Amino acid sequence: MKALTFFLLMMFVILGIAGFWHWQKNIYSKEILKLEILGEELIEAGKETEYLVKLKNNGKVRLENLEMTFRPSEYSIVEKKSNPEFIQKIEALYPGEEKIYYFRVRVFGQENKTATSYVWVSYQPKDLTNRYESQSSFTSKIKFVPLTLEFDLPAKIESGEELNFSLNYFSNLNYLLEDLRIKIEYPAGFEFIQALPLPLEEPEWRVSSLSQAEGGRIKIMGRLNDDVGKHKVFRVQLGMIKNGEFWVLKEAGQAVEIIEASLYISQLINKSPNYVASGGDVLHYEIFFRNVGKKSFQKKFLFANLDENFFDLLSLKSEKGEHGEGDNTVIWDWKKNSDLNFLDVGQEGKAEFWIKVKDLAVDSIKIKNPVLKNKITLAGVEKTFETKINSQIEFSQKVYPKEKFFKDDDFSSLPSGTNYAVVWRLKNSWNDLGNVKVKAVLGENLQPSGKILPQEASFTFDSESREVVWNISEIEALKYSKEFLMLAFEIEVKKNFSQNEKPLLLIGEAELSAQDLWTSESLNKRTSAVDSSGLSDNEMSNLSEVGPLVGF
Repeated sequence: MKALTFFLLMMFVILGIAGFWHWQKNIYSKEILKLEILGEELIEAGKETEYLVKLKNNGKVRLENLEMTFRPSEYSIVEKKSNPEFIQKIEALYPGEEKIYYFRVRVFGQENKTATSYVWVSYQPKDLTNRYESQSSFTSKIKFVPLTLEFDLPAKIESGEELNFSLNYFSNLNYLLEDLRIKIEYPAGFEFIQALPLPLEEPEWRVSSLSQAEGGRIKIMGRLNDDVGKHKVFRVQLGMIKNGEFWVLKEAGQAVEIIEASLYISQLINKSPNYVASGGDVLHYEIFFRNVGKKSFQKKFLFANLDENFFDLLSLKSEKGEHGEGDNTVIWDWKKNSDLNFLDVGQEGKAEFWIKVKDLAVDSIKIKNPVLKNKITLAGVEKTFETKINSQIEFSQKVYPKEKFFKDDDFSSLPSGTNYAVVWRLKNSWNDLGNVKVKAVLGENLQPSGKILPQEASFTFDSESREVVWNISEIEALKYSKEFLMLAFEIEVKKNFSQNEKPLLLIGEAELSAQDLWTSESLNKRTSAVDSSGLSDNEMSNLSEVGPLVGF
């Protein structure tokens, strides 16, 4: 028994030594593979950023079957990849060998947020069956987001007063942002009335895309109700939809203070509270201010600030207001206006000025649905008014020798020189137009030959009244502000008509009619009639000089 016990004890010792020797042979330290990420500590959101991953074998054994996974930070985009993660196969890494890999990504997010990228490498040391894994990370901070997002809100407003404000956004990022959303968080007590453009679902808007130096504006109308002294905060987020998730790129907020009603400010333009302006109009502004507070006003100044886009500031006039030549602000002093010197409870005062609307060329300003904006400030109360502006339209009618537009064919029944080409041309500026038509009456003994450019245009002729009609239906804002929308049609003198020495009336005055879809106003343009003495021959040598002919 003693011999057996001794034998078993020796076996256990030998097995223990062999196991320890095998463990010593197979032990391996993960620190032998040095793995690190290098990059910029401060980055700009949306700008392509390069990360460098370094692998080095600090051991004496070859590392085999390496697989590296690089995962950029959350909210990252890699060009031409739906998945921003990188997976790299590496056959072997020899003792002392170092390998470097570069990864370029665009990181999005808000200012001062951190962005952490990760890298993992799994591998097998030579002659070992076990796989090991090393990992590393690198954190950057977003120092700047090249996006502008801000409210245009008054600092103070009376409870229950109608609130008109806007949200402006702009991108200076050298990258096309797509599938954008804007989400506004209204404060408690805000009653939404309407917005332009219309939201997807209140209070969320879709912005299809934003290139560098592109932006836009959302106009919102509502009413804010709460107790005097409360500060109500409007908040907004701009972000994009990626993989069904909303990535916030920019946030903003602004507070509005609820103040006690003390003044009620209103205005008339040319005696109307809802005037619609047109280019060249002379506007008479009458500003009324009523004391609806509990105490009188004394020795106040009234300010009227005018937006400069469409006002002709050099035409500004005011009998009691003061302004410099070309200034966009009029100031009324209490020393010259008795209503500002003292205004008792319940009393109403008045100030007035005259100014002209710029008569601009159709292609001079690229603004859709423009308004004349003026802000009135008195005793800490601000009120902004917006006046819609009709679209500016250019329209002309000219007649040319028909050879300028139409060639003779084998079936022509009339000799050359008895036919003419009538050309209508129009341009449209800022607003969408609907129900657009051009009408005119042909002269006696004239009729259309049937030749029209473009052929698909909606063109009709009434043989009894001799009225020709071009039905355009709708014209988008700014679409034809530089180039003309045109129609050319041939007219012919009826057979057996002999012309005397007097000029032949070819076509009467043409009238363009349209509905301005922004202002809801009916717009009309007229041109002069044309006879054979007013034939336009030297203005064009061929059709290419006219510009594109566009039909519907």
